[in-house]
Amino acid sequence: MTHPVSYERDGAVAVITIANPPVNALGHAVRQGLWEAIDRFSGDAEAEAALILGEGKLFIGGADISEFGKPPKDPWLPEVVNHIEACEKPVVAAIQGAALGGGLEVALGCHYRVAMKGAKLGLPEVNLGIIPGAGGTQRTPRLIGVKAAVAMIPAGGSLGAEEAVEAGLADKLGEGDPRAAGLDYARALIAEGAGPRRVGALPCPAEDAAALDEARALWKKKARGEVARLAAIDAVEASTRLEIAPGLDEERRIFREMMETSQRAGLIHAFFIERKVAKLPEIEGVAPRDFGKLGVIGGGTMGAGIATAALVRGLDVTLIERDDAAAERATATITKNLDGAVKRGKLSEAGRDAILSDSFRTATDYAALFEADLAIEAVFEDMGVKREVFTTLDKIMKPGAILATNTSYLDVNEIAEATSRPEDVIGLHFFSPAHVMKLLEVVVADKTANDVTATAFALAKKLGKVAVRAGVCDGFIGNRILSAYRAAADRMVLAGASPYAVDRAVKAFGWPMGPYEMGDLAGLDIGYATRQRKAATRDPRDVVPTWADELYHLGRLGQKTGRGYYIYEEGKRGGSEDPEVEALVAKARDDAGVTPRDFTEAEIQRRYMAALVNEAARVLEEGIARRPLDVDVTFLYGYGFPRWRGGPMHWADEAGLAGLLEDIKSYATEDDFFWRPAPLLERLVAESATFASLNDKG
Repeated sequence: MTHPVSYERDGAVAVITIANPPVNALGHAVRQGLWEAIDRFSGDAEAEAALILGEGKLFIGGADISEFGKPPKDPWLPEVVNHIEACEKPVVAAIQGAALGGGLEVALGCHYRVAMKGAKLGLPEVNLGIIPGAGGTQRTPRLIGVKAAVAMIPAGGSLGAEEAVEAGLADKLGEGDPRAAGLDYARALIAEGAGPRRVGALPCPAEDAAALDEARALWKKKARGEVARLAAIDAVEASTRLEIAPGLDEERRIFREMMETSQRAGLIHAFFIERKVAKLPEIEGVAPRDFGKLGVIGGGTMGAGIATAALVRGLDVTLIERDDAAAERATATITKNLDGAVKRGKLSEAGRDAILSDSFRTATDYAALFEADLAIEAVFEDMGVKREVFTTLDKIMKPGAILATNTSYLDVNEIAEATSRPEDVIGLHFFSPAHVMKLLEVVVADKTANDVTATAFALAKKLGKVAVRAGVCDGFIGNRILSAYRAAADRMVLAGASPYAVDRAVKAFGWPMGPYEMGDLAGLDIGYATRQRKAATRDPRDVVPTWADELYHLGRLGQKTGRGYYIYEEGKRGGSEDPEVEALVAKARDDAGVTPRDFTEAEIQRRYMAALVNEAARVLEEGIARRPLDVDVTFLYGYGFPRWRGGPMHWADEAGLAGLLEDIKSYATEDDFFWRPAPLLERLVAESATFASLNDKG
């Protein structure tokens, strides 16, 4: 087997090349190879400078993820970086593609850095619940200063090559072939008689108390409950008062502390499951169908968002609306969305103009979709309306075209029955706003062909989204489970908890919004319509939030009307609590004969999560979600579940399934209709097993 690190000489320059595809990760063999190559360079009398580069498209993409969670082997990366820095002859790094995490730390151990155009230099470790552990927090601020370091490191961010050179993280901007550019730089250094220039020998950066305070305030608010981002700021601060050796020791101490947190385990779990979620037996080796030409039916908020998501990723879109006025409104919405992409630097003005002139069009006649490869319906959430759309699409669209519905709740099998080709029908449940949210629930109906499922996953990848396979039921994975924990919240409110106390407790757990804030954001008419849809089949023992119905009838629909659970004032961020809502809730308690009691924050959180986990266990048992990781990914990317907790099923394993089951049984003594333990949860506890043990299921 070829060694992943090679050594050769090109004149007076020793060329050390890392070839460990696909990303030149810093596995043990690479670390050992770098150590030995530096030793060889030091002893090579004819080599006056060394060049370290990565083969292929990247310099070094970071750590070897296959080593995560395993005891480290010598040489550790900090030792390798220090060994490079200690070299008595100049070492140059030529960075193409990316130098991320340990890859950037290796480059910082080198004495000089040439960054090729298009390269990214970054330290993303906090996204895995740790901090840079091989000098990143100590060497980076010595080069770019504390303010720039705390803007990049706790964000897990990166700098482009031009930004890196301007900031001082790299010395020179290169073009063309990285080997040639690196050799030119190394030879110029030799000609100048330049020696090693060790970053670790630079003086401590000046302390910037304002920048440190600002960064801490930002991440306390932005990443509520996360510890690694704040710990990274502490490590950067240490660089302002400690020389390099004690600074590296302090960085390593904080790094080890982060390695022991449950948050690291949660974030690592989230990292891996995102890569596993698309691995499904039924689509392995199955070629997707073409999907370059899309049709979108309906140009409201959701349809316009879907069209935008497709257009910015290079797909051709024809949008169908009922009349010219509606088509013009849809065009205006999409143009506004594209303008936003330009403003955020995701799209050039020329790119936007080209999209609007060449790749996007509207029509009022379904016949415009006769060449489309895939049509996505995004009309009103009504079975009759959707079946009518699919009957029309069935007649118009070419053989082999895919017919997709964006329904949030409705039966995809029933929609498919409106066509003569149910094998071509699938659910694509986008989350709003569709051009921003990353989750796509792929709802596979009974007769959906495997290559249609494969196409849905390929489309998600093209759109930059994370796809999760779901089966057919009311609400699929996410909304079905949401209805259970939202019902648990309503039960707590009826029993005595303030809706505002529930929201505060849920946010303290790590969710970005509480259920009542979320209701205001979505619109209280949505919840009312759902309750009306289920009214005919509702069990009389169920709890109906009559106070929410009252808000609907009062026209208080949430943020869009300025009033819902909260009062929203013009120009004021967020909402304020409304005493009239508390009065409506108190009346509902009186009508139900309830004597209210207090709930602690911990009790609210426990019941909320117990309801989620219990319903998720039912969803798994029924095969609506194939694996617990599918539930975790759904909630991480679609519902704002705190990523550092890994997902609700990972959290349940960490919290202890036996304790959760006991709590559910105790809640059942008050309400044995709602709090019925899921059979899967009972079985896992009886077998001393975990949800994680089910994740290898196909």
